[in-house]
Amino acid sequence: MINIHELKSGDTIITNYGGTEKEGKILQVDHEDKKVLVATDENEFWYDLDNLEPIHLTEATLLKLQFHKEESSPAGGTLYVRGPFSIRWFEEGHNPLMQLHYRDETRNLTAPITLNELQNHYHGMTLFHLE
Repeated sequence: MINIHELKSGDTIITNYGGTEKEGKILQVDHEDKKVLVATDENEFWYDLDNLEPIHLTEATLLKLQFHKEESSPAGGTLYVRGPFSIRWFEEGHNPLMQLHYRDETRNLTAPITLNELQNHYHGMTLFHLE
């Protein structure tokens, strides 16, 4: 289950209602009622947290977000770049597992993150939303 404090407007998640899963964008988070307004390609609907799932971050997800993969990376790991923002993804067991870099700020992450968590880091570092 997703932690409501990790969800922000603009984040991308999976909705699950009646066994049907759809990707959607969060429009609003109601912390008091613990519900989230999500827009899918069909409609907007308020979901309970039980009906929301994170999207696991993969190379395919990064490429879909217009990151490009740098082939040669002397510092190790695999480097994904989108403008001045970069993600260095190391092999399992390496510390840190991921390194997010934007201009003069670097964040070292020791555990895998989800797409909405990456979107929140990206927004916190660049002040722009990652779509």
